[in-house]
Amino acid sequence: MNGCIAYWGILRKDMRSYYLKPPNISWGLIFPLAWTLMFFIRSETAVDIRSLLPGVMALSILFGTTSMLAVTVTFEKRGRSFERLLLAPISLELLMWAKTSGAVFFGAVNAFVPVVMAAFLADLSGVIWWQLIVAVTLVAISSTFLGLLIAVCVKEVFEAQTFSNFFRFPMVFLCGLFFPIDQLPGPLQPLAYLLPLTYGADLLHEAVQSTGRLPVAVNLAALVGFCLLLFLVSLHRIRQKWIR
Repeated sequence: MNGCIAYWGILRKDMRSYYLKPPNISWGLIFPLAWTLMFFIRSETAVDIRSLLPGVMALSILFGTTSMLAVTVTFEKRGRSFERLLLAPISLELLMWAKTSGAVFFGAVNAFVPVVMAAFLADLSGVIWWQLIVAVTLVAISSTFLGLLIAVCVKEVFEAQTFSNFFRFPMVFLCGLFFPIDQLPGPLQPLAYLLPLTYGADLLHEAVQSTGRLPVAVNLAALVGFCLLLFLVSLHRIRQKWIR
């Protein structure tokens, strides 16, 4: 019960202090809308819109979650409130899950902005909704933990944003968001399978238009594995730097 109260208190504080601020709310809506309009306007048919939807959803999640963690964690590190938070009488795992839950929710909401827009422009009757929701959730969690790892490794917000771009922009081109991985140059194809978004994008493609290239079980296992790995590495970094 104490853990649940602490979890809710940290999450509520972050939502009130960071996520529910007008600039973040407007940015969270404008960003996925801009991505969606940019790609959907150039689409000539409903088929084109459905083929672009998984990539737009994945981009909305990736940029939304990593940017939010860069703000929440890095600001608190600079103000030394992060160190005080680590003194809370709860486990480090629960503490960091509370710090990241808001970003996961924020990324998942971002993902469904393009879905709502696409529903007015294309027939989404063939979408496998349970698989879409699972894919969005796992992509949001893995992207959030990637943002957490970046945030605990840098000192300033601009460093976190710059370092995030080092991972985000290659993912846009390598993870099969808008064109198949087998169309990449040969040396880059193995690299694509070292990135968690590759498996999330494949799940989204399978859910939206049944064009996934890997078995669903493989994608799910890979995403869960990446989530655990990124979270554990982040915890190790925190213990190494702040907890002696």
